[in-house]
Formats: sequence, structure tokens, C-alpha cells
Amino acid sequence: MASSAAPRSPATVPDIAHALLSDGTTVRIRPGGPADHDAVLRLYEGMSPEHLRLRFFVASHRSAEQAAARVAGRSVPGNPRSARRGGSGYRALLAEHDGHLVGIAEYETTSADAINTGTVTADIALAVDGHWHHRGVGTLLLEHLVSAARAAGITAFTADALAENHEVLKVFADLGLSTARHFEGTEVQCVVQLAQSDAYLTSVDFRDRTAGVASLRPVLRPESVVVIGAGRKPGSVGRAILRNLCTGGFTGRLFAVNPNAATVLGVHTHPDLASLPHVPELAVLAVPADQVPAAAEECGKLGVAALVSVSAGLDAAQARTLLDICRAHGMRLVGPNCLGLANTEPDVRLNATFAAAHPQPGTAGVAVQSGGVGIALLSGLARLGVGVSSFVSLGDKYDVSGNDLLQWWECDGRTELALLHLESFGNPRAFARTARRATRRMPILTVDAGRTEAGRAAAASHTSAAATSTMTRQALFQQAGITAARSVGELLEAAALLHSQPLPAGTRVAVVTNAGGAGVLTADACAEAGLTLPPLGTDLIDDVLAVLPEGATATNPVDATAAVGEEQLRACVRLLAASGRVDAVLAALVPTAVAAATGDALVRSLTHTPDRRRDRPVAAVLLDQDLPVRLLPAEEGTVPAYADPQAAARALAHAAARTRWLAQPSGTVPDPDGIDPARAHTAIDAYLDRHPEGGWLGPRECAELLDAYGIRQLPWAWAETEDDAVLAAERLKGPDGLVVLKAHWPGLLHKSQEHALHLDLRGDAQVRAAYRDFEVRFGHLMTGVVVQPLAPRGVELFAGVVQDEVFGPLVLFGHGGTATEVLADHAARLAPLTDHDVHELITAPRCAPLLFGGGGGGPVDLEGIEQLLLRLSRLASDLPQLAEADLNPVLARPDRITALDVRVRVLPRRAQDPYLRQLRRLR
Repeated sequence: MASSAAPRSPATVPDIAHALLSDGTTVRIRPGGPADHDAVLRLYEGMSPEHLRLRFFVASHRSAEQAAARVAGRSVPGNPRSARRGGSGYRALLAEHDGHLVGIAEYETTSADAINTGTVTADIALAVDGHWHHRGVGTLLLEHLVSAARAAGITAFTADALAENHEVLKVFADLGLSTARHFEGTEVQCVVQLAQSDAYLTSVDFRDRTAGVASLRPVLRPESVVVIGAGRKPGSVGRAILRNLCTGGFTGRLFAVNPNAATVLGVHTHPDLASLPHVPELAVLAVPADQVPAAAEECGKLGVAALVSVSAGLDAAQARTLLDICRAHGMRLVGPNCLGLANTEPDVRLNATFAAAHPQPGTAGVAVQSGGVGIALLSGLARLGVGVSSFVSLGDKYDVSGNDLLQWWECDGRTELALLHLESFGNPRAFARTARRATRRMPILTVDAGRTEAGRAAAASHTSAAATSTMTRQALFQQAGITAARSVGELLEAAALLHSQPLPAGTRVAVVTNAGGAGVLTADACAEAGLTLPPLGTDLIDDVLAVLPEGATATNPVDATAAVGEEQLRACVRLLAASGRVDAVLAALVPTAVAAATGDALVRSLTHTPDRRRDRPVAAVLLDQDLPVRLLPAEEGTVPAYADPQAAARALAHAAARTRWLAQPSGTVPDPDGIDPARAHTAIDAYLDRHPEGGWLGPRECAELLDAYGIRQLPWAWAETEDDAVLAAERLKGPDGLVVLKAHWPGLLHKSQEHALHLDLRGDAQVRAAYRDFEVRFGHLMTGVVVQPLAPRGVELFAGVVQDEVFGPLVLFGHGGTATEVLADHAARLAPLTDHDVHELITAPRCAPLLFGGGGGGPVDLEGIEQLLLRLSRLASDLPQLAEADLNPVLARPDRITALDVRVRVLPRRAQDPYLRQLRRLR
């Protein structure tokens, strides 16, 4: 297999990044340079003789000077190799805290034999200030160095160490990459392979979670809080937050800053931060926007660990200044423009919000960007009686994000249900990895906000037009196992069922009712939600009818009649739930004048049962109920009751979807054989050298790209003259003697709409006539024609990739040909695709039955479709310059899968590492 180790586009490891150590401390990581000589020298000279010996194999000032000179690009007399080499052969990364250098990692390439062996190796060195050992400095630096090296085409690191240097050997061993050790006497050489793997990403995830949770401790479990801007005027935000902190029973020390008042709400105030008797861990900024940066700077200098900024209206300059201050002083930031946060743990009882009511303690974690949505969710949960573990209003989300909160809820020991409202994603792929892990432990629910673009049909066949932001977001939710509702109300409906009932094993539902019309409405709602009402079977029907009044029917829906009593209904529901024939029971009940039991008694038949430990969910539809959804107290737990059958059916459908997701294997990312990324990079780089602004590749470049990834195309030839077209047609014509001519010019997207396509051409005369027609109509545009044999019949598909600037590469698949513009029958998944993602992609479009033999034809080459999608996924992941690739149509036949037409657009983009541990930077 060809090497994938060829040099890539320049690394996009940021010049300056901030990241978290294992204890939650923020450090700055940046490249080293000439100005760092003295700082590097001080780092080494501050080490103990023992640490110097372990680093250089000898405790020597000269070794320290040479190391500092290498970073600075200087030469040391008598050792010319101490100077830094030019180009990408050397790189040094420094870690700083509060302006002080605490660690350094560097590599220097030693060999490059990519042509023959596919390997490029580099020697690495690592040093950490002795006072900063065991806090993850070295590991964090190595992660960033690995990311930079991969982008530069380096495939392996080598490091020499003394065999007794157990700490550095453990750093390499715990990194998560494949590492080999070679011992020679007292020394050992470590060889670290840089190929990314699930094991490495899992290790990075664990370190990210550990660091993130530690950094949020002063945010959600602070031992002391100060409210800056706590006013005396009723109705002021700062006063409301201070009131909630007081009345909520915050267990830590509470301070307030107001230069114009001695006390506010009975809390002694201070004129400024400097006059506080104690440095608070958390500061709540409730001051005007123009005062926020100055207040944050004062907090940072004092040593405050975290900020919550509820202030709104910061302009771009103020926003950037605020975040820069937080990064410089290592403070985590919630907001700005937010409602605040709360933690209901008994030993914390923190309510630093200006919400009207205190959240009740419980097990639901809530994170929102919109304060209004946050209030609605808290109010809805309170009506349901579902308590909150912690609540965070993220606001403009400069720093603390939904990803941070998922990590916190994974580890807080209390949260069992996560509710999110996110309007944007800073790092969707990292979020997806966190969510995939967390949702196996607890349901994660979100509102799919901002769906207005979903109303715009895909009016063009190229991939960027087909890939709406709604489709991209939904792909993220589906792959991550997130339950996505369309409204806050629907989210609360699903939360009520997931909070109170076991998951259904499938989609089979039994509907039981005391009014036939209510049963019909409920059955319709179930069918519309994708649930099924299976026949109950004669034995179960007999058992059910035996416990119901005369005149009852049990065909599903089960009509228990208006005369049903409490015990009769209880026995019926018990039989249905225990039968094994259905996965859930919905009881649609209405009060009637002839009922043998009151409405309350019928409801009691669902909530008070001898078999308290049901393993199948039971829910009620109470058509006379005022609230859209409520939780009915039961002997053990609660039972959800809905006013609308559609709400109940939606909630059950969401629960069944979660069951399906949990049952699926996590999947692996296959590595297709026969690919040559180096060849593809060469083709792309050559095009961008000629077209620095990017653009649509020509047919030759498209073919080169697809060939490099083993994607089959229909044979073709390029012709720039009429005679060339005739010769090509004679060479390429199939058994039927027919060929196709396609006009080409840069940027042509819709050949059919432009009538730039001639089909069914036979013989020289027809080929010449078609070419001349193109010349007459497109002579001022046309650069040539593509000649192909007429393709045989088959299913026409669409496959493509698009690089979303936020979400990364997205793979699309669905119905192809000219119908793709009208039907918009596409599914999408974020790359890299797992084997499970590929299966989901193939089966999701409405045209999927055609691929399996529906419509009278036999099944197509499904393995070929899988390979096509996997190779497109790898293509998109390897080539960040690939803005979009559009294969339409792709001909699917039983014997093969072939791309008939290809369009590819590239842009001068550089590689991004979505899994690199770093804190957010404002765009």
C-alpha cells in the first residue's frame, strides 16, 4: 500500500493555544523562538542536578546552554548542531503559566524515507520545571507536538532516556500511542508511532475530561463567591443574584462589592475586590459591559479562579479582551450574556442566577445558551417534579461549553439525565466523542434549534447546496446518540418518560382505552411516530377479554369500554405489559358518566400496581388534562401522563430510538486498502499552486484524486478538438456502439440544465455533430469535452463530501441523477465514518429499498457502496483543502458501483486537529 506519510499542508497547530493541565490549571502553549533563549536557560538552570542528569545524561551547564541555543536558533562554539535547523525539520513548543516557562518539548527530524518505507522520524526531547511535575505538563506538550508532527508528515518519534528515568518513560507509555522500547545498557530508546488510533483518542478524552472537570470545580463547587455589582435598587440583576445566593442557602463564604453601599440584603459589602478579607474562588460580574474587562482583570490579579459574566452587550473588542484576560490569569469563564448558574448539591446549594425561583435538587443536568429557554426548562422540570443537579446558562459561550458540562455530569455522581440547548458548537467532533461516551451512561436530550434552513429544499445537485446546517446538526445528534426534540415542549415530553420509565425494547405498542375514539387517535399518533401496534395473538386476546367487562374488544387498540373498573384496567395493563408481545403500553383514558370507576380510580390502576418493577414502560394519555405532560405519583416512582396522544407517541419513539442506539456497536473506522494520500496531496497542491484562490478541478485532476483513493470511474477521455472526440469515441464505445459527450468548463455544475450533455451518440457523424453543437453554444466557455461510453442501466445514486468550517467533513448519500434536485433524498454523517455509520447512511434515504432489490430488480453491489462511502470519508478526512466533492450520478448495479460524473472543488485550507486539547479561541 502506498505511503500516507508524505508532507502535508502546513500544520495548523495555533501559534498560541491555551489548554488545561490535569489539575485544571490553564497554561499557554506556543512555539519557541529567538526571544526565548534566556527563559529556556533559566528553566534548565533551575532544575536540580539530578533532573539535569536525567534530561541530558550529565548535569552540565553547557548542555543547558546548548538546549537554549537550539530553541533560539543560535550556535554554540564547538557545536554547530546546536543551532536550530531551518524549515519544518525542527519545532519547539513551550508551556507557560502566568508568564513563566514551565515546560518545553521539541522535535528534530532525523530521517525521511517516505518513498521506500513511508516513514519520517524525528528525535524528541522533553523537560518540565521540577515544581510542575505530576500535573500533566509533559503529556500536554507531547500531544501538541504530535499534532504538529503529523501535519508535517512525521510518522514516528524517537526519544533516548536513561533506564532509571521512570517518570519520562511513563509519560511515553501512557500517551496512548504505540510505543516500543529498546534497552542498551543504562539507556533506553523509545519509538513512538504517531498514527492516530481509537486508543490514542480515548486516552486524550480521558485526560481532557480529568482536566476539564478539575477546572470546573471552582465554577460549580466554589467555597467562596463574590457578586460584583450587587446593587441596592430592587430589580437590578446583581441584587437578584445576591438574593438567590442568600435565600438558596449557599454553604460557602459570600461577599459583595458595591462602592456606594455598606450592606445589600444584609450582606456586608466592600468598595472593591482588593478590600475583601479573602480571595473568592468564583466572581459573578453584574456590571455594565464597558466595565467587564476591568473587573475581570482585577479578579485575575487577585487570584480569582473563575468568572460568571451575566453582563450583555459586549462588543467584539471587549469580548476578546475579556477572554484574553481569563486566559492570561487561568480563569474559567461562564458567559457573558447569561442567566448564571446553580448547583443543588446539599453541601454546596449554589444559586448564582437571577431566575425567579430556586431549582429543586434532583438528577437532571441543564445547560442552555438562551436564558429564556433556560427559564422555560427550569419551569417545565419544576412542574414535572424533576429536580436539577446543576444548571448552567452558557450565554455567548466564550469559554465553558456544553462539552464541558457533559464531562462534569459524567463525573459528578448525581446527574442521570442531561438537557442541552445549544445554538452553536465550538468543536462538534470533540463534542460528539464526549456525547457518544456520556449517552451510554445517561440520556442526553437537546432542542434542535435554528431549523429555518430546513424549509429550503436542496435546489442544486452539488454537495454544498445539499448539505444544510440542519442536516449537519442532525448527523451529529444521530451519530452521538443524542435525543433531538423540535421544541422545548417536546424535550420535556421525552424527558418525562426517560426520567420515569424503563426503556422500551422496541417499537411495539399496545394501546388500551375506555373510549374507542381516544384509542383510534392514539393508534394514529403511534403510527405517525414510527411505532407499531402488533396483533396480540389469540391466547393474549382471550386472557385480556377475561378480565374486561362484557363488550370489550382486544384487537389492539384494546377497547375496555366505558364500564371498565379500576381492578379490571389494572389487570389488563398488567397482562399486556407482561405478555412479551409488546414493548410499551399506552393507556388513553377519558372520564365518562357510565364508568364503573372514577377518572382518578382509572389513573390509579396505572400508578398503584402490585408489580411495581415493570420492565416495560407504561404511560397515560389523559385527554381532559390541563397540562401538556405531568408525572403521576406512583407507589414506586412516577408515571408520565400526556394531554395529547401525539406527545405520548413522540416520547415513546424517542425512547425506542435510544434503545436502538444503545444496542448498536460503537463501530470502528475501517482503513481501506489501495489508497495513496501522497498522490492526492500532490495533485491538490499542484492545482492550488496554479490557482491560489482555489476552484473546481478539471476532469484530469478529479480522476487523479479518485484513482488515488481507489474509487471506480466509468472510462473516459478528454478531447479538445472534434477529431480527438471522434477518436476517443471509437476507442471507448461499448458493445452497443453508443457514447456520451459532456461539455466542460470551470465551474459548470448542472450539465443537464445547461444542455451540455449529448447521450446515445452512434458513429463519427453524430459525435462530430454533438461536438460542433457544443462549440456553437459554449465556444466562449468550453475548454474541452469528456467522452464516455454510454453507461448500462442501474440505480442512479448521489454521493459526496463537504467540508463544514465548524463541523468538519460531512459525507452525503442518496438518490442521484437529475432527480436529486427535486427529491432531495439525502442522508449525511460526519466523517470519519465507522462501519456502523456506513450502514446507517445506506439505509437512511427513501431510495434505500431499491438497493436491496425493491421495485423488482435484484440487490446492487452493497459492499461496493460501503467501499465508496468509506473511501470518500477517508478522502475528506485526509484532504482539508477538499471543499466539496460531488459524485452524481453513481451507477449502482449488482456487479459494481461506478461514478459516472465527478466534480471537486478545493480551497487553500490547512489541516485542523479537532481532538487537540485546547481551550476555545474567539473566531
